[in-house]
Amino acid sequence: MTIRVLVVDDQAIVRDGLVTVLSLVPDLEVVGEASDGAEAVAAVDRDAPDVVLMDLRMPGVDGPTATARITAAHPEVAVLVLTTYADDASIVGALRAGARGYLTKDAGRTEIATAIRAVASGQSTFDASVGARLVAQLAGGPAVTETGAAPAPVAPEALRTRFPDLTPREADVLERIAAGRSNPEIAAELFLTVPTVKSYVNQVFAKLGVRTRAEAVARVLR
Repeated sequence: MTIRVLVVDDQAIVRDGLVTVLSLVPDLEVVGEASDGAEAVAAVDRDAPDVVLMDLRMPGVDGPTATARITAAHPEVAVLVLTTYADDASIVGALRAGARGYLTKDAGRTEIATAIRAVASGQSTFDASVGARLVAQLAGGPAVTETGAAPAPVAPEALRTRFPDLTPREADVLERIAAGRSNPEIAAELFLTVPTVKSYVNQVFAKLGVRTRAEAVARVLR
């Protein structure tokens, strides 16, 4: 199946580079481009992409605002952020707006293509530094520094204190969702079957009142 992609960035040279790179991936088709958030919203209506590759800081309508408008009007469209910025405010703002994934612009073609496939299939995906920051936020501790220092592991009790309806196993699953783990990865780490993990994920979503992994992360960061 071919995944239809809309590329959004205010810098023409970056857009051109992304279009060129993604056009080399057999299962991806770039169906449009936009230079700001307003153009992105209109392009989604016009071009019907499966995934929007979204920059954050743009003149006029910025990335988070455009993301919120797109996901509200077209919940079937996945927004994957690709930006220079990996600070806590940018990450949290993008997830609260409805983005399913977050990459920084040092990501290579393979990583971007893999992330596009992941969000198109309903998963969330974050690069390693972003995932570490999210885990730190979930733990209620300090953000990861720019040097990349890793946060202390999240205690399941901390999540259960914030969300008392969660069982210990559901808290384990939520921690790994926040770190960007896929269902097979969670299954391997917790010694469970993939169908069992899917069941736990659905239970976590129901208790948090969310529909996607990214929404679950945004929910706990509010």
